[in-house]
Amino acid sequence: MTTQVELKKSLTLTGVTVNVMALIAPGAFLWITYQLQAAQTDPSGASTALDMWPGLVLALVIAFLTASSYAMLSAQYPHAGTGSSYFFAEKAFLDKESASMHRWARLAKYSVGWISHLYYWVYPGVLVATLATLLVYIFSEFGVPLSPFVQILISVVVSAGIASIAFRGISSSTNAAIAINIIQIVSLVVVSIMALAFRLLNPTHVTFVHPTLISIIVPHNLSSVIFQSTIAILLLVGFETATALSAETVHPKNVSRGIILSLIIQGLFCYLFEYFAMNAWINNGYTGTNGAGQVITGMAAAAASGSPMGDMVASLIKNLFHGSDSAALVATVIVASTVVIAVAGSVLSCMNTGVRMTYAIGKDREVPAILGMLHGRFATPHIGVLLMGIVSAVIGAFGVLSIRNLTAVILLSNIGTFLLYGFTNAITFIAFRETPQFHSMKHFIIPLLGLITNLLMLVAVIYLSVLGGGDTGAAAIMAIAATMIWLVFGAVYFIYNTRSRGESVFVTRQPARTVAR
Repeated sequence: MTTQVELKKSLTLTGVTVNVMALIAPGAFLWITYQLQAAQTDPSGASTALDMWPGLVLALVIAFLTASSYAMLSAQYPHAGTGSSYFFAEKAFLDKESASMHRWARLAKYSVGWISHLYYWVYPGVLVATLATLLVYIFSEFGVPLSPFVQILISVVVSAGIASIAFRGISSSTNAAIAINIIQIVSLVVVSIMALAFRLLNPTHVTFVHPTLISIIVPHNLSSVIFQSTIAILLLVGFETATALSAETVHPKNVSRGIILSLIIQGLFCYLFEYFAMNAWINNGYTGTNGAGQVITGMAAAAASGSPMGDMVASLIKNLFHGSDSAALVATVIVASTVVIAVAGSVLSCMNTGVRMTYAIGKDREVPAILGMLHGRFATPHIGVLLMGIVSAVIGAFGVLSIRNLTAVILLSNIGTFLLYGFTNAITFIAFRETPQFHSMKHFIIPLLGLITNLLMLVAVIYLSVLGGGDTGAAAIMAIAATMIWLVFGAVYFIYNTRSRGESVFVTRQPARTVAR
């Protein structure tokens, strides 16, 4: 093992795009988030579920604003390597003529790099917990309950298995990502077509939640659209991870192209289509029971179900194909299995990309230098991968035990996401300000809107969670507390590291070496 090994340039535009798509998972999160969206209420207690599709559109707008900033920065700094936002933050200040701007470069890059860990190192654990929960659901369908110990064991095994793949390099991960994307897209598009067929074949004798197809796409209440977007954004985060693959991309331009292309494929096509179909299907013939044992229908039934999409698949098999209960069960488990595969791919993509930013920070010795080492054979940041595997196992084991725990780690990841995205939008303006290519729309209006919308999303997520009370309120307090602890620890470590290295917090001149690739 040696630190002299370099990352291998092997990724084409397809490789970049599919790795990002594997993280966003074009359809899999519909299984995971639909119940949350169906159950969401505003502060007055009124349901926001009818604005699910418009909320997704708003989330897409926010995502494209931030994706545009990432694409512009990756084009401006094609040699960012694995540093992504961390690299961009330093270069945005160092490339200015004014020495007063240079002095903020180290503090800016460290702040962005440290905050990024709230997203890149927590989100894989969230997905491990989600994956374990899905496996628990599949076993329960066969009447096999799993004890908490077994659920924790599943989280550990899943995390270890996926980390072992990430350990071996990005090429093997890319091949897996291609297969995973094909499986989940085909599976969920077929289910969506079946849902639309049910709607079109039952125009009158079934009472649908949305009386017309237009009702699905037209906003009913502006605040409900905003509240729904706080959940829908979970479907889309991850597009920016392409920037962490620059050092392994054959042509640097493919990074900015991959960012936008992945979001177009998954957001504009897959998720908008799938959510339209799901909302077209949901009807009052779909029933369930609430906590009091009362029969409920439609969105209320979806809110009370552990897997509304699984219920939809079972219903479609019975109604469209006159299938038996056993046939419906088989179909549901098959679709659930494709979602499991997709989420596993998302975890793999998270580990591949998130650990690479940490590798760049480790090369700069802003975190322990051991994290900036590459494996001699596989040329991967193997220490970081192993550590992330452990962290993901711990977070996954914590999250799988209860909905409160899972909500807490999701909120923690969301806080990190919106802070990172907000910072990056601000960095975009700084990077292009006073440059010949500065364009008021691209380099000021778009980043400003991206900054504002991400901060608003952050406030909305925390506001809704705290107001929710009960487990949701407790989870929000846990997430906020964890965020504050991480930020304080980061500040203490930064001061300690600065003193031990004999450096200054503020850069007095542009160093010969900026962020390591």
